[in-house]
Amino acid sequence: MNHDREDAQDRDVVKLERLELALKASNEGIWDWWIGRHEIYYSRRILEFLECGRKRAPHLFLPPHACIHPEDRRSFEMALAQALGDGGPETLAVDARVLTGGGDWRWLRIRGTVVRGRDGKAYRIAGSMIDISRRKEAEAQVEDERFLLRQLLDHIPVHVYFKDLASRFAMVNNGMAEWMGLTEGADLVGKHDRDFFDEDHWKPAEKDELQIIETGRPITGLIEHETWHEGEETWVMTSKFPWRDRHGALKGTFGVSSDVTQLVKARREAIELARILQQKNQAYEEELHLAREIQQALTGTGFPSVASQRSRVSFGSRYIPITGLAGDFFEVFQVREDCAGVLICDVMGHGVRSALIVAMLRGLLEKQRSQAAEPGIFLQGLNDGLASILQRAGATMFATAFYGLIDLSAGSFTYACAGHPGPIIDGPGGIRQLATTRSEKGPGLGLIHGSTYPATTIPLDSVRRMVLFTDGVLEAENQLGEPFFEKRLMEIITRHSETPLETLLDGILTNVLAFSEARHFDDDVCLLGFEVAPCVTQVTPRP
Repeated sequence: MNHDREDAQDRDVVKLERLELALKASNEGIWDWWIGRHEIYYSRRILEFLECGRKRAPHLFLPPHACIHPEDRRSFEMALAQALGDGGPETLAVDARVLTGGGDWRWLRIRGTVVRGRDGKAYRIAGSMIDISRRKEAEAQVEDERFLLRQLLDHIPVHVYFKDLASRFAMVNNGMAEWMGLTEGADLVGKHDRDFFDEDHWKPAEKDELQIIETGRPITGLIEHETWHEGEETWVMTSKFPWRDRHGALKGTFGVSSDVTQLVKARREAIELARILQQKNQAYEEELHLAREIQQALTGTGFPSVASQRSRVSFGSRYIPITGLAGDFFEVFQVREDCAGVLICDVMGHGVRSALIVAMLRGLLEKQRSQAAEPGIFLQGLNDGLASILQRAGATMFATAFYGLIDLSAGSFTYACAGHPGPIIDGPGGIRQLATTRSEKGPGLGLIHGSTYPATTIPLDSVRRMVLFTDGVLEAENQLGEPFFEKRLMEIITRHSETPLETLLDGILTNVLAFSEARHFDDDVCLLGFEVAPCVTQVTPRP
């Protein structure tokens, strides 16, 4: 009888050896426990997981389960008790952190098959283990990033929403849910714009979203007129983009919007006042038109007309994003008929989070338009707004910026800088760079609430041409790892001093790409240039 039992055990050992060979390729180890015994069999791979020899190896399945992490111990004990109970399941499946001989916690996926007698009692259990620590770490990191993104979505002062291919809401932030009159975002999932708005709004909105799905091209800077079922009228500033999964498959659209109802109503009132007074009608029309327009796409070419009796300003730009969602942008907006503001900004990072910060800055920019004539106060307002939002969201982000005011009537250029590379001037005094000293710069936007930004004024007659840029130009590297830096940029501007502004901007891009080893930009590139020229007065010949 004992001889038969020994033969059976020998056969089991052979089977285990064969199983070990089969599992070796999958990096798994095997274990075998005859319930009731204090001994347990671990394969060599499991002993490597546990970082100990066979004699020091802990019996994971015997109480008090001290080698199981306290946070995982309860679920481990429940799964084990269920598997070993009379008439329980045939398998044991549990993931747990196990204390190794080296004093570290290691995630193990533990699987086992329960062998029962005719009475249903378990008398043996055997299975496999595999180290899943890296997978668990990756899952935790993904979860942290999702939480961070969700926090940011729910705290930014704009409406964010994702729609499926049928234009039904798939996910929204808290701001969007409140705008639609609901308590939380989950209440909006599965609904359509038609559930809230009359067809004069939801039909054009659905058409725009179908166009994005068909073409893959975003729609940005759109003013939407919303007519609610209850009769209320509102206006929102909207940008919509194609929504793709991580494999590139199109899932629908997503967008960001903000309430500009008061801005639109103010425009209507101003137009009515201008018609009644019949004074400066054209100036009001241009300023209100500028106030009504949303920030144009970064590739936009529309610029305001800025001129006085003696001089005029012309603008040019180039924009090369390295991804569909970028963190660089610029704005040129009219402060008065003879006065314009120029802003260039570079948000930390790329992708969805940077695009949301850009949208947030654009919303804050609209609120700061009243301070546009004072560059230092203008940047201070943007900084305080951004810092407050990021602090509530628990996020660490920032943006660099340079803002300048071109005043033709005063003959001056006043600027303030938030950690951004200073622009380069081509003028009667030669080629030089602004904001090169620490005293001329404040910290990046969003880093420190309450930061101040010193303003500096220079005479406009010292500026014939100016080029603003983001650090995507400066950080391009050649084969030796040398960055492009401002010196080479100034040399290019010097060589193109007599060429048109558009030719100069093209020349900068061409030279940077030729300098770069990879022949492409590793960061978003944004160029904004302007030049000041005297007005040409036509003389009517005498008869």
